[in-house]
This record gives sequence, structure tokens and C-alpha cells, in this order.
Amino acid sequence: MLQSFKLFYSSNLMFSRSCSGYVSRTRYLMRLKEDDEACREALKSGNVLLYHKLAPLLQKTRSGVCKVASFKTADLEQILEKVGRGKHFVNESLLLGCTDKGEPQFSLEVGDVERSTLEQECKGTFVDLRKAFFMITASESSLAAKGQALLRWHQTNGFCSATGQPTIRNQSGSFRVCQSSGITYYPKMSPVVIVLVSDGSRCLLARQAMFPPGMYSALSGFCDMGESVEEALHREVAEEVGLEVENLQYSGSQHWPFPQSSFMLACHAMVNPNKTQMNIDKAELEDARWFTLEEITTALQNPPRKPREEPPVFWVPPSYAIANQLIQEWANQQQLLRNAHGLK
Repeated sequence: MLQSFKLFYSSNLMFSRSCSGYVSRTRYLMRLKEDDEACREALKSGNVLLYHKLAPLLQKTRSGVCKVASFKTADLEQILEKVGRGKHFVNESLLLGCTDKGEPQFSLEVGDVERSTLEQECKGTFVDLRKAFFMITASESSLAAKGQALLRWHQTNGFCSATGQPTIRNQSGSFRVCQSSGITYYPKMSPVVIVLVSDGSRCLLARQAMFPPGMYSALSGFCDMGESVEEALHREVAEEVGLEVENLQYSGSQHWPFPQSSFMLACHAMVNPNKTQMNIDKAELEDARWFTLEEITTALQNPPRKPREEPPVFWVPPSYAIANQLIQEWANQQQLLRNAHGLK
């Protein structure tokens, strides 16, 4: 079974916020999701993130740092009119959430507008989300990922699976309804387990053929129907590298927008140090290797700085990804153990 339940209350999951402020914002968002008229009214003073074929719009600040671009609705309406789309198109925006100050946030897909024209008007660049993760902060990455995931879900759920008839969204985009059958569809995430396996002194990382050159990550896979997290972790490790794991420890969770919006459940696991010989499933993985603390530390300290530059020979997922969190936690724990034993 999963150990260290106290990790569920780690700093990664506890937020520094006043209870009353958080509750009021949550209740406000609930009302916007359920009340179409209230959502339309909120949109008038909201902030909208733009996407072009699911690529978020980024802008550079005066200091040269990239950020996710957002526009006040009134300003966006003027831009849409300039590019020939019409200001009322802003009403297609989907509700994302609200800022700490209670300002509503929305996302809007503008893929049918000529890209270069829109970039010029918005003074920004549409960037593939995977590349954007290397260019923006963790908090903005989370928001951009949510925006893309919601837009993709609506693009792929326009018809009822029971009747084949069109589904209609509510104003906020929190659900779609088939007017023929009355079936309501809600945006969903697929549960995925991700595990960093260790033999006590090394950690196991793998890569798929689709990964960027040199990138290795923790093992992961979708949960099968009816599986618990523990069962899925045991099965995935056995299937992909032929090892049996024990001492599972929960680390955290994260929404991940790929491939179709995943809910990542992250854990650490141990294997018997005398049983580390792998039998890699080449249909799933291109390679899998055991890495030392020195190799991991170097990779964490030298991430690719820009998506277009030549990557290191070995590197790990960006800091926003929960795989990076697992690797960092393992490295920190290994260093603590070395310090306790007087080793460098």
C-alpha cells in the first residue's frame, strides 16, 4: 500500500491563502459555471488567453522574459474586429478560473484567423505548449495547460456518443449537453501513474522514441479500468522494465495536458538492490537506464535553456513537470543520506 500519507499535506498541496478569500473565489467560480448570464457578465471584465490551434500566445516583457499573454475583453474585441473575426466571437471563450484578486480568466481558440496577422496585432507569438513550458513560469504553465486542455476537450466532444447528435455547451464551458438524449458530458482527465524507481543508490529513468533527443523521465502509464494506484504502478513497472517494486510512497499529483488531458499520480518505489537486471519492453521504451546521483545532479543543474538550442546529452523533464519533482526529491533524499554518513 502507499506509505507516508502525510505527504498528501506537503507544501506542494497546501496553499498560503486566507480561507475566507479562497472560499469566496471558489463560490464565485461555481456560480459562473452554473449561471450563463453571470458568466457572460464576468467575461465583460475578464482576462482572456488566446490560442492558435491550441498553441498559447506568449509575449516578452521589457526585461526579455516570456509570459502568457492575456487581454481584457474590451481590448480583445477591438483586435478581433481588426482581423475580421468580429467582436462577438469573444463570447466563445471558456472559463478557466480567477486570479487571487477575483478577476475571471478565460481561454479562446482563434485558429481560424491568419496566424501572422494575429501575432502582429497582439504583439506576441503563438508557441507550441511543450516548448512554452521551457519559457514561462510554473504557475503560468499550469494555467496555459488548463486552457489548452479545455479547448481540446470541446473540440473533440461536439457530438453525443449515444445518439451522434451535436452537443451544446453552456456559457462557461463546464459541460456539454445532447439536446436529443439529455446526456450531459463533463471535461475529464485520464488517470496516469508515474513512478521513480530506486535501488537505494540509483534511480531508473527511461525514454520513448517520441521524446526529444537525450531526455529521460520516470516510468508512467495509464491506469486500467478497475485498478488502484498501487496495482497500476506494480503492473506498469513489470510491463515496461520487468522489475518488481515495493515500498510505494505517494509524492503528489498534477494535471498534464498530453496526450488528451491526464491526471498524473506520482510515487516513489523501491526494488531489491540484488534484483535490478531489466528486461525492457522495446515496443514501449527506446531505452531505460540506472542513473547515479552525480548524473542526476548534473542534469537538474543544466536543463535546456531554450527550446531551439542543442540539448544536453542527458537531461530530464522541465521543472513544471511532476517527473522533475520526483527526480528532485530523490536527489535531495540521496544527498541527505550521504551527508548523514559523512559522504560527499
